[in-house]
Amino acid sequence: MNSLIPVILGMAAVTYGPRLIPFLLMTHKQVPRRLDAFLKCIPVAAIGALIIPGVFSATPDMPLAAGSGMVFTMIIGLWRGGIIIPVLGSVAVTCLILFFAG
Repeated sequence: MNSLIPVILGMAAVTYGPRLIPFLLMTHKQVPRRLDAFLKCIPVAAIGALIIPGVFSATPDMPLAAGSGMVFTMIIGLWRGGIIIPVLGSVAVTCLILFFAG
């Protein structure tokens, strides 16, 4: 058990370091507009990478449910941004369609 503590602390440092260094270096600098626009596209790309591969294999008997969840995610993700609400909403929409149609 005692040999796990240095491993856990090392993993915490390696995980936290790449997040802390840019924060400390970029505190008083303005991010260029093009970079800011690029960074704002990352949540939409992450949603696509997480959801689209599993959409068509999650409910093979009911592709309408999976497709409607994907459409909901695209609309809410592009309209409101973020990642949590679109993903949870798509799960809810898919479950509701499966519940009422199945």
